[in-house]
Parts: sequence; C-alpha cells; structure tokens
Amino acid sequence: MNVSVSIKKNIIYLYACALLFVLPACDKDGSINVFSVEQDVELGKQVSTEIEANPAGYPLLPETGRNGQNEKAYQYIRAITSKILNSGQVAYKEEFAWQVKIVQDDKVLNAFCTPGGYIYVYTGLIKYLDAEDQLAGVMGHEIAHADKRHTTDNLTKQYGIQLLLDVVLGSNQNVATEIAKGLANLSYSRAAEREADDASVVYLCPTGYKSDGAAGFFEKIQNEGEGAPVPEFLSTHPNPDNRIESIKQKAQEEGCNTSPLANTQYQTFKGYLP
Repeated sequence: MNVSVSIKKNIIYLYACALLFVLPACDKDGSINVFSVEQDVELGKQVSTEIEANPAGYPLLPETGRNGQNEKAYQYIRAITSKILNSGQVAYKEEFAWQVKIVQDDKVLNAFCTPGGYIYVYTGLIKYLDAEDQLAGVMGHEIAHADKRHTTDNLTKQYGIQLLLDVVLGSNQNVATEIAKGLANLSYSRAAEREADDASVVYLCPTGYKSDGAAGFFEKIQNEGEGAPVPEFLSTHPNPDNRIESIKQKAQEEGCNTSPLANTQYQTFKGYLP
C-alpha cells in the first residue's frame, strides 16, 4: 500500500474513533448509540453482503423461478413489511434499507434483522405460524431490534467499537463474516426483548393487523408444551408466559385492535414456498 494512502486511512480511522467517543449519536427516541445512523446502514450493508455470499449457511430463496411461485412469495411478504413500515411508527423508515429475504430452511423457526434494516425470515417460521397477524408480529419485533438499534448495541458489547468500525470501513472482512454467521442467533437482553415486543404492538396498531400478533407465536409454542420446537434465540427466555402477558397488556394500554385480520391469504402464501 502507498505510504501516503496508509497514513490518510489511519487519520480517517482515528478521526472516526474520536467522533464515536466525543459525539455519540442520539437516536430519535432520545437514547444514545455510539455509532451514527449512517454507520448502522454501512454495517448492515457489509453483513448482508456476507450473508448473500454464504448460501450454505443462509440458503436464500431466489426471487424468481418455480413458475412464478417465488415472485408471489416475495410479493406477499414484502406487502407485510410495507404495512409495518408505513404505520408511521418506524423511526428510521427512510434511513434504513428495509429489504426482506426468505431463507429456505424448514428446520429453523427464526427471523432476524441486521443493523440498517436487512430482514431475513426462515421458511420454517413461516410454515410453523398459522396466520399473517402472527408473522407480522414477529417481523415487527425484528424490525424493532434494528429500528431501536439494539443490534448495534449488542454487537458493540460483543466485538468492541474498534472491530465494528473496521467492518464499517471495509477493512476487516473476517469479522464481517463472523457477525453474519452468528447474527441469526444473537441474544438480546430481557430489556431489549421487552422493548421490541412493545414496539411490535405499536407498529401493528395502525395497520389493521391484530396488534398483539407476536403473542400468537409464543402461545403456539406454549400450547404445544414440551414437544414444541423452541427456537434457539429463545434459549435465554424459555418460558414465554410473561411475554404473552406483556404483549397483550401493551395492546390494551395502547387501545389497539386485537381481533384477527380477516380474509388473508396466509395459507396460500405458505403454498408458494418450496
């Protein structure tokens, strides 16, 4: 590398680090995050690139093919995403990417969202759920983790500011790859999970969806008892009782609709999937 280029890069790096410590970013909800929104976006872009490059770990459903079935599946799930984003409650609706992809793995009951709004939903979760309201609730929860910037907070604790800044600057692909591999099972604090649960209700409230749809996911697991296929991301929250209660309580406090959305094509949507 040219010496002057190397020196310039180091100056930019040190300046960026100084900004992180001296001028932490204030989120729209008033909370503090050491990364700027722009850095969240860039981090998400880097991680999503790694996910796209790892078909063995993340077998993404192609957006075209199978006589139009894939296109119909993506059209359906993106319509759900749009309803949530257009609720008027998502703080970074305009700033983040909010791209949704389907991961073709029926054994995994999961969904996750990178910093900057790249959403991934597993076919296992879609097929496990019974209604569009439930999927919208889970997606709202995952969107909240990005919108409330929980993911960046968590990754900062796990990797430190310096390594994450390396990823943002595109100078540490190994860490970007490692983050991509582990993001699906990233563990959040109970406070962050509670905030995401509450936000899911708030996001769904103006949409016509059953606002406590996320509770339906936990109720299904609870009703199936010991034989339920508990997702790995619930390993720190094995008993969903409190979450069901708090989600429903939040819906009641907000005065939101709690009746199931009528006349959906959710079963048809599941039929679009391989």
